[in-house]
Amino acid sequence: MDVISHPGFATLHVPATRGNAEHPGRLDCLHKRFSDYVVAEPAATNAIRLVHSPQYVDSIDAISEDVWLDPDTYANATTSEAARLAAGCAIAAVAEGGFALVRPPGHHALESAAMGFCIFGNVAIAARHAQRALGIGRVAVVDFDVHHGNGTEALFRDDPSVLTVSLHQWPFWPGTGGPGSNAEGIVNVPLVAGSGDVEYRTAFVETVEPAVRAFEPELVIVAAGFDAHVDDPLAEMAVSADGFRELAQRCAALAPRVAAVLEGGYNLETLPGLVEAALEGFENRS
Repeated sequence: MDVISHPGFATLHVPATRGNAEHPGRLDCLHKRFSDYVVAEPAATNAIRLVHSPQYVDSIDAISEDVWLDPDTYANATTSEAARLAAGCAIAAVAEGGFALVRPPGHHALESAAMGFCIFGNVAIAARHAQRALGIGRVAVVDFDVHHGNGTEALFRDDPSVLTVSLHQWPFWPGTGGPGSNAEGIVNVPLVAGSGDVEYRTAFVETVEPAVRAFEPELVIVAAGFDAHVDDPLAEMAVSADGFRELAQRCAALAPRVAAVLEGGYNLETLPGLVEAALEGFENRS
């Protein structure tokens, strides 16, 4: 599986203040580990507008100074470029069956609003591109970031051609995806704090795999967040590198085609090794 990224992620979209967990260092450390990555192009406006309103896309393009779009999500004059590159890498990952290492992440972004570090819905844009440009009909998104993928879910709600699956810590930010939130095309698996490899494996075997296989997707896109790792600073889960390897392997076995897009993961010492473990899993589908 090719790694897809862009050097701009290590220099663009710099936080206005120190201490923000989503910063260029996340991709700088990954570029050092995966230096032979494939460079992708930014997403075109018409691709982004497949899931976001024209007014919202224009508003991101127009940002020329440091601003906060919500209490967690900063933006500046380079944010549009970074966000377009992130969406473009996700599109390339779907086309090539690769793993897009990107920032800003995307699974909280809504149709007309940024949220939780996310500007554009990278996975959602890639899914729509796959349907419109690659002739793919049914797409399943499997999200194992520690936070509920509320944005991706909202963008595809009531769309029978896309199944969204999210495993996440509960109760936890953003407060969605809890018990009783499942619906047609939506599978949420809320897990208690402290859940690790055993709990995630059980969730996959008992809930995720039956739901995805019943849906019969032509493509699975993995929203690959690594903030459920035992040493991640933003959450309280206990997944190991071996656990992420197994999650990736199980995801890869669910459809004829698989691609992955980076979401969270904020411990720079562990993140490269976790991405490497996931790559090993994707490449060894059972």
